[in-house]
Amino acid sequence: MFDIIKDWRKQRILEQSEFSASDWQQAAKQIPILDRLSDSELERLIELATLFLHDKSFSGAQGFIITDTVRLSIALQACLPILNLGLDWYAGWTSIIVYRRGFISERTSTDEFGIVHQGHDSRSGEAWQRGPVVLSWREAQHSGVADGHNVVIHEFVHKLDMMNGSANGFPPMQPDMDSSEWTQVMTHGFEDFKRHPKPGLDRYGATNPAEFFAVLSEVFFETPHALIEAYPDIYEIMVQFFRQSPLDPSS
Repeated sequence: MFDIIKDWRKQRILEQSEFSASDWQQAAKQIPILDRLSDSELERLIELATLFLHDKSFSGAQGFIITDTVRLSIALQACLPILNLGLDWYAGWTSIIVYRRGFISERTSTDEFGIVHQGHDSRSGEAWQRGPVVLSWREAQHSGVADGHNVVIHEFVHKLDMMNGSANGFPPMQPDMDSSEWTQVMTHGFEDFKRHPKPGLDRYGATNPAEFFAVLSEVFFETPHALIEAYPDIYEIMVQFFRQSPLDPSS
């Protein structure tokens, strides 16, 4: 009975969407990394993004106006990582905050002597555990152009990582995945990357395992050839995790 009600609710949301198929198609055309999707995959992505917009709230920071373009573009890119996972992977939070450009984030750290330091960082995005995703539109509007950088995917992958606690580069595994294999492959890759940066992979990934996972997820969806060249074993476990293969089997 619950599944029937859930399916009925989903259908009602899709039927009552304020955006037409044409609106979504036009938005998708502005995001080159979606070109690889088949017609059926794009249709499923649009359905998922429609449900995403129904469940999440957008707000503009410091006077930034949230337009339809902003909502459609972010929704499509945010839902790409969960295309074959489902919207439940984004459960437990509702808010997306968008700044016109980069924003200042307060930072607290404790040094080796136990002294707490306060500081400020300039950011283009961040994800809060059980809280909002925060994005800079100046960065987000240029995401999805297949250059290996995508702040939307980066921050929403942090949300996947946080599904089992704080972001640590170890998201909940798929039922058929070996968690020890994930740990071994990602740890080996992270330690190697800290010593030997790879072409096409943002050096920011060497910050910690959570950023390594998020940065490599950007590359996985944007420029997968670069990830295969650098870490073919990581590409393979990401195929297992995301249930997607951005490259053609013949590539």
